[in-house]
Amino acid sequence: MKVAAIVGSIRKESYNKKLARYIQNRYQDRFELDILDVRSLPFYDQDIENDPSDAVKEFKRKVAEADAVLWVVPEYNATIPGVLGNAIDWLSRVDKVMNGKPSWIVGASMGQLGTVKAQLHLRDILFSPGISSPLLPGNEVYVGAVHEKIDAEGNLTHEPTVKFLDGVVGNFVAWMDKLSRQ
Repeated sequence: MKVAAIVGSIRKESYNKKLARYIQNRYQDRFELDILDVRSLPFYDQDIENDPSDAVKEFKRKVAEADAVLWVVPEYNATIPGVLGNAIDWLSRVDKVMNGKPSWIVGASMGQLGTVKAQLHLRDILFSPGISSPLLPGNEVYVGAVHEKIDAEGNLTHEPTVKFLDGVVGNFVAWMDKLSRQ
């Protein structure tokens, strides 16, 4: 199974990027995770949506070829970051490569609530007509106080969080298997 990961942070030492890489490494026997580049995407512009840059074409191609999308979302000002909104704007226009593509969400922050508000907003966006993405139900992953749960190499060290994530990944793989048989 191929999963495209879209990380809503472009910071070099982003905890959410570290979380995406951790998922990529830990579950490589369950699925292939491709962490996509959102840094190179230009601002969405309707004037060029029919002839976008090569970066946009490549980004959309990778999402289209994936079986599912993993959204790794930080929380900025109680919502999703601008770079994530921009990526979604590109995905929701013209060929609408997200329509019907299954999604799941994880997120990490230094705050105690993780990325609860951003994930709620992202869920609403994923159900919008330009995206229409089915979402893994009941498996919210909010990694709060991430700076205390991840080491310098990007490994989750908080065993309850690791066990919970293992469960969610198992649920995701089973859900995707069920969807593929329908």
